[in-house]
Amino acid sequence: MINVAPLKIDDKVAVGLRVDLPDSPPLLLIVGRTGFVMCGFLDIDVAEKVNVTAAMVSGVKTFDDVLAAEIRAVTPKAQMKGIKVGMKGEDAVKLLV
Repeated sequence: MINVAPLKIDDKVAVGLRVDLPDSPPLLLIVGRTGFVMCGFLDIDVAEKVNVTAAMVSGVKTFDDVLAAEIRAVTPKAQMKGIKVGMKGEDAVKLLV
């Protein structure tokens, strides 16, 4: 099943995408206007190679988990927006919406 949901972050809205996979944790992505925060299923090295603004979290099963998790990796474009390893997912999303 695929779930797409609006996520209110302060006074702005991001889009949450959740893909339930068989015998697996879900694939999660929170998309803002200028970039996204992704779960560990997606490859940060590929995101860097294609020059996108992306940050990665891991060990998450819900959108709330993504927002509460610490950022584990960022692309250079995400760093330019102020996203840093160790910050909370919610703070990263706020910089992207």
